Amino acid sequence: GEWQRALQHFHTMLQKGSKPDMITCNAAISACEKGAAWQKALQLWLLMSQNDVESSTITCSAVISACGKGNEWENALQMFRVMMQRQIESDTVMFGAAISACEKGLEWEKVLRFFGAMAGCRLAMDMITFNAAISAFEKVSEWEKALQLFSLMSQNSLKSSVITLSAAISACEKAGKW
Repeated sequence: GEWQRALQHFHTMLQKGSKPDMITCNAAISACEKGAAWQKALQLWLLMSQNDVESSTITCSAVISACGKGNEWENALQMFRVMMQRQIESDTVMFGAAISACEKGLEWEKVLRFFGAMAGCRLAMDMITFNAAISAFEKVSEWEKALQLFSLMSQNSLKSSVITLSAAISACEKAGKW
């Protein structure tokens, strides 16, 4: 795949004596994220630390997302905690990646905590964040919470997508509430 080619170029660059920097590492980690290669993404992040390359919000979001896409929600949340400890500025994308990882792990209670934390950080919630959260509630038949978020989405002037509507309808259907 493309992510493997990107990693090959990255390793070739290192073999030729180039030092990794934030931009090249972020590009390689983002490639891993697109391929759900969470282990490679974590290895690259460790390489950054070993070479005193600073992590950015982009780095963190990509590693968290790679873990989430690889169904490694626990690793995604551990990475989120490490980033918070290192006081790396969080943003909607980083929280969204964590929420999406929780959704894949059926960890709807953690989704609620992340929503609360986003509000505490005064971060705007976007459609992607809402979709992941509503989907998390749909998967565990928490239809009331799914509909509450659906309503909150409108209150935040966000338009719903086909994904949003499907997840909300499915939550009600699974609970027999239609």
